[in-house]
Amino acid sequence: MNKITPEHLARRAYIYVRQSSADQLLHNHESRRRQYGLADRARQLGWTDVVVIDDDLGRSGGGIARPGFERLLGAICEGRVGIVLAIEASRLARNGRDWHTLLEFCGLVDCLLADEDGVYDARLPNDRLVLGMKGTMSEMELSILRQRSLEALRQKARRGELFLTVAVGYIKTRHDRIALNPDQRVREALALVFRKFAEFQSIRQVHL
Repeated sequence: MNKITPEHLARRAYIYVRQSSADQLLHNHESRRRQYGLADRARQLGWTDVVVIDDDLGRSGGGIARPGFERLLGAICEGRVGIVLAIEASRLARNGRDWHTLLEFCGLVDCLLADEDGVYDARLPNDRLVLGMKGTMSEMELSILRQRSLEALRQKARRGELFLTVAVGYIKTRHDRIALNPDQRVREALALVFRKFAEFQSIRQVHL
C-alpha cells in the first residue's frame, strides 16, 4: 500500500473492462460485474475520481482495433492516470507487445497497475518481473485455449458433426443435425428452382 502516493491519488483511477465476444456479453454476466466492481476497489484504495473504460466490450483481440485500450494508453501518456485496474492481465493486453507497451508507458509516467492480487509499480524491478510473468502466462493461456478450441472443431469435423453454416433451405435442429426449413414458402421456392432446372437444364435460364 505504500506504493500509493498523494501524487497518484491526485490523478484519476482508470478501470478497463473488456469481454472478447458477443457470446460472453450475453452469458458471462458475472465476469462483467467483477470488472465493473473494480471501481469500488479503486475508491477503497483512496481514489475519488474513477473512470471506467468499456469501449472494447464484445471486441475480439485478434486483428481488431481496440479504441478503449488506445484511449487508456493516451490518458496514461498525458499523465492523467494514477492507477489502472483490471481483474487480470489478459483483460488489459491481448499479446506481449500490448502488455509491454503498457508497462513501459506506466513506468515512464509513474502510473500504478492493480489486479485482484495486488498493486504494482512498473518502475520497481520485482514488480516488473511479476507483471512480466503475468503477461506471459496470460498470453500462453490464451494460446492454449485457442489450440484446444481448434482441436475440438477438428474432431467434430472428422466425425461429420461440424456445422458452421448450412445450405439455404436447411436449418440446424441440434448441434449435430440439420433438417429442411419448416417455412413452407422457402421449401416451395426451392422446389420451384429445382423443377425449372430439370426443365431448362440451364442455371442461367432458371435465373432469367
